[in-house]
Amino acid sequence: QVQLAESGGGLVEAGASLTLSCTVSGRASDNYHMGWFRQAPGKEREFVAAVRWRHGSTYYSAFAERRFLISRDDAKNTVALQIFSLKPEDTAVYYCAADSTYTSGIFHPLSAPFDYWGQGTQVTVSS
Repeated sequence: QVQLAESGGGLVEAGASLTLSCTVSGRASDNYHMGWFRQAPGKEREFVAAVRWRHGSTYYSAFAERRFLISRDDAKNTVALQIFSLKPEDTAVYYCAADSTYTSGIFHPLSAPFDYWGQGTQVTVSS
């Protein structure tokens, strides 16, 4: 059973940077894709970024390409999401997720069946 635990959220000022971390336990394979999603108040959850554990290939939403950086640390079993130049519109609950079903072929992060989720960590950006 895969368990995901996010940390690193908090209240920050606009323009600051923040690193969220997701600790992964129970991972049975290195062929997972790990993703970060966020859900702002009153909005649907949206995809932010993903990384393939095995090769480190990364995927980003259009809005995340310039200010977000996803990475994984195999030794620590963690996945990090760095957010630079934070904006008030980045305020959301950020969730870590794992797609354990991937086998091969093209990965489509927007439709991938992420089947494990963390509880989320709140990020609040003040203007």
